Amino acid sequence: MPAQSKAQQRAAGAALSAKRGDTKVSDLQGASRQMYDSMSEAELDDYASTELDGLPEHVDEDD
Repeated sequence: MPAQSKAQQRAAGAALSAKRGDTKVSDLQGASRQMYDSMSEAELDDYASTELDGLPEHVDEDD
């Protein structure tokens, strides 16, 4: 499932970096920390590799 916003894509990239050991887990906060805890590396890779062209900056979670 691709990211629905640029913010989701960036959060997934940060979580993926921590999951791979490239950054510290303690540096994560907010959505990236939740993604790190609840998603697999493959899921994070899918979100993080989403093309940014045409994506909104943020999406309401209610939508």
